[in-house]
Amino acid sequence: VKEFTAIHSTDWVSREVVNKHSLLYKVQGTDTDLQPYLLAAHLDVVAAPASQGWDVPPFDGVIDDKFVWGRGTLDFKDGVMGLLQTLEYITINDLQPKRSFYIAFGHDEEVGGGDGAAHIAELLESRNERLLFILDEGMVITDGIVEGVIPRVALVGVAEKGMLTLRLSVNITGGHSSVPAAETSISVLSKAITRLHDNPHPHQFGYGPEVAMLQATAPEMNFVTRMAVTNLWLFSPLISWSFLKKASTSSVIRTTTAVTIVQAGFKANVIPPVAEAYVNHRVHPNDEDEEVIQRDHDIINDPRVQVEVSSVLGAGARPSPVSGYSSTAYGFQVIKKSIRQVFSNIVVAPGICVGNTDTQHYLKLSDSIYRFSPTVYRSEDVSRFHGPNERIAVANYRKLINFYFHLIDNADTFHQSKSWTKLSDTHEL
Repeated sequence: VKEFTAIHSTDWVSREVVNKHSLLYKVQGTDTDLQPYLLAAHLDVVAAPASQGWDVPPFDGVIDDKFVWGRGTLDFKDGVMGLLQTLEYITINDLQPKRSFYIAFGHDEEVGGGDGAAHIAELLESRNERLLFILDEGMVITDGIVEGVIPRVALVGVAEKGMLTLRLSVNITGGHSSVPAAETSISVLSKAITRLHDNPHPHQFGYGPEVAMLQATAPEMNFVTRMAVTNLWLFSPLISWSFLKKASTSSVIRTTTAVTIVQAGFKANVIPPVAEAYVNHRVHPNDEDEEVIQRDHDIINDPRVQVEVSSVLGAGARPSPVSGYSSTAYGFQVIKKSIRQVFSNIVVAPGICVGNTDTQHYLKLSDSIYRFSPTVYRSEDVSRFHGPNERIAVANYRKLINFYFHLIDNADTFHQSKSWTKLSDTHEL
């Protein structure tokens, strides 16, 4: 409130504190007949232990000539501060938009959003609010990461995978290690884990937005790759095979399986009666949780292995519906236009978020939900996400603010020629 005085003293902007710590702003537009939309970010960050090896203190907010350093500069305090700085500029200059919109800041996204975004969603639902589109954090702008594509690629998440955690348990009579039985709880569980590892869930290439992503980037590819991508009726098996070769692309087109915890035993000379493991699935939007569970049963094929849904990581999340990304999808086209106005030499394409965001709580509010962070990632930046030396380039942060300014303008005037004066990245904004 002290830093952004214009926002909190403007009569067409209101603020509510939701469940003690989350914030919901409403920017009232001049045309109440226009359907509002929502822009989201989150206030919390993951831990930054000293053992990670930071070059600067992670919570000192160090700014040098090139970078803003600190935990949250990529995930997602840049979005929080960028939205507030954009709104401050708009209110100072009395640029009241035509279309109303909300800004939602949840306070616990990193642990599932159950106390933050979930309560914001409940509040809006109780008011029968229906939103034109929602934009939250998510996929990013890649620079030199997408193989064979020279321009930067802005991936806009039109869906996100679900999360399902299963507990495998085996209970067999134990005993002393000097007289081991032919099979033990550990050996039975080990075979089950191996079967799951050796039999991944089938790929869903062609049933998600990955085809549209390839088509968007195809013009920038070499001739051979471009020919394959533009003739999927013939080369689809080859393209899907190439996706499956790498973990980063394989995860986009299938439900993934990862055994993350194995527990058994309490003494070196005692065979434990109980062994258990936790399996974390990231569920593709074309799959259902029940299908994934049944496949696991079929793959393990051993009645001694009990399979049950676990809440060790919370309630989990079902895969989201796929939001529209055609030429008539208003929200997607507004985001796409805004990206192109601010970032030069760039390709915009739809994609699938493999992680979960606060949007999992907003599914009832809109059919058009997008996940995009206007942040440029190079290969060396990937390890900074939730890792040491998290940072954002000062030039990138300026563009991030400019992106939100353009988006708010475009949401009003997408089908019109008249709009606010466009700003450069060096403007006072």
